[in-house]
Amino acid sequence: MVILKYTLITLCSIFLMEFVAWFSHKYIMHGFLWSWHQDHHQPHLKKGFFEKNDLFFLVFAIPSATCYILGSATPHLWLFFVGIGISIYGLIYFLVHDVYIHRRFKWFKKLDNKYSKAILRAHGAHHAQQTKDDCESFGLLIVHTKFFKKRERIAKNK
Repeated sequence: MVILKYTLITLCSIFLMEFVAWFSHKYIMHGFLWSWHQDHHQPHLKKGFFEKNDLFFLVFAIPSATCYILGSATPHLWLFFVGIGISIYGLIYFLVHDVYIHRRFKWFKKLDNKYSKAILRAHGAHHAQQTKDDCESFGLLIVHTKFFKKRERIAKNK
């Protein structure tokens, strides 16, 4: 029963992180910390392999590390599993966003399924704007249905 409890806490943390990431992307990255995120939308500003946008990795690592520490050092062990959930979401985000979408590492070949193509289209729609305003699709894993329907319309026109 204890294993189930901590597994559920971890899975819920992973799921909730999608909404934390959406909120952070829309209101922080495209808000008061646009100066960090700007080179991600305007690659010509990037100098070298890293972007200022990569600083957000550290920002998201802080709550995860805090949960690990507090969960280990206090009677609130559940916090440790929240930290695990945040870390797993971070790994998923890295693999999907940096490796699959932006090809910063050549680890995956192009995936060919409806969901992965919808993620690419949604992210492409987000990057269609190079400014902080008027963007859409701020999440990563939860994709609006219109990005699935677009594929069906394209397939019918072939």
